[in-house]
Amino acid sequence: MTSGTSLPPIGLAHLTLLHLTPPELVTIAARAGYDFVSLRVRPATDGERQHPMAPGSPMSRETIRQLEETGLFCNDVEVLLIRPEIGRDDWLPALEAGAALGAGGLVCSHGSSDWDRFTETLGALVEDARGYGIRPALEPVSYFPISRVSQAAEYATATGAAVLLDALHVFRGGSDLDDVRALDPHLISFVQICDAPRETPVTLDVPASLPLGMTTDGSVLQVEARALRKVPGEGGLPLVEFLRLLPAGTPVTIESPAADVQATLSDLEFATRNLTAVRTLLADAHDQVQNIAR
Repeated sequence: MTSGTSLPPIGLAHLTLLHLTPPELVTIAARAGYDFVSLRVRPATDGERQHPMAPGSPMSRETIRQLEETGLFCNDVEVLLIRPEIGRDDWLPALEAGAALGAGGLVCSHGSSDWDRFTETLGALVEDARGYGIRPALEPVSYFPISRVSQAAEYATATGAAVLLDALHVFRGGSDLDDVRALDPHLISFVQICDAPRETPVTLDVPASLPLGMTTDGSVLQVEARALRKVPGEGGLPLVEFLRLLPAGTPVTIESPAADVQATLSDLEFATRNLTAVRTLLADAHDQVQNIAR
């Protein structure tokens, strides 16, 4: 954590309010008081909306206008699932869209059990992304082949990618605070935070209706991650300890789709509740670091 009194930049990830378009997300984030946004320029599931975010498109131009008027920035874009069939025709449009928005990161994950081409593909992505000023961030995901922090670190080190730590997937994927502590700080470009019960649930109480893009398809881990996370500080994950281990100034992105809570609040209220919660956690983490230093 930072040794000063100021908090690191805090952003709003698109998955938190996935039914919003990119410019709508920027507007809500600005009104709530965020510093940046993380935007989806590629859908992760079949149920998600494909936003027309090619450079020069009306939605891209409107998003850029909203960023300029509000003073927010786009930290990263997402999401690229690396499978055998994925190639330059898939990631170049995402890189072009991200560069137009000023993003410095592209979230990617290993979405296949085919390991043969993974390192080669990730390396090619990293090389292409460098020309756009973007560094791909490999996210270990609890229900994907790369689920552990140490695995992601190995492939990121070999290819020049970063590692994206999502608090939910860190603890659901078999890693712990010691794995975060052991990670080379230079691999961490930003993190995602939410909350959840400390123990993996066996079943989930899914609301009758879900916002656009949320899905009940897949395992308990998938449904929890995509639709039923908890607002930071309202679950059982060791978030303050997690935040204490981050390099100073690491941007913190709130990714907390929580359909049950969202159903009772407006988009602005939900975004604000998450931001207030994370500011409290970051302040607590800062105080712990200061106490240890004494």
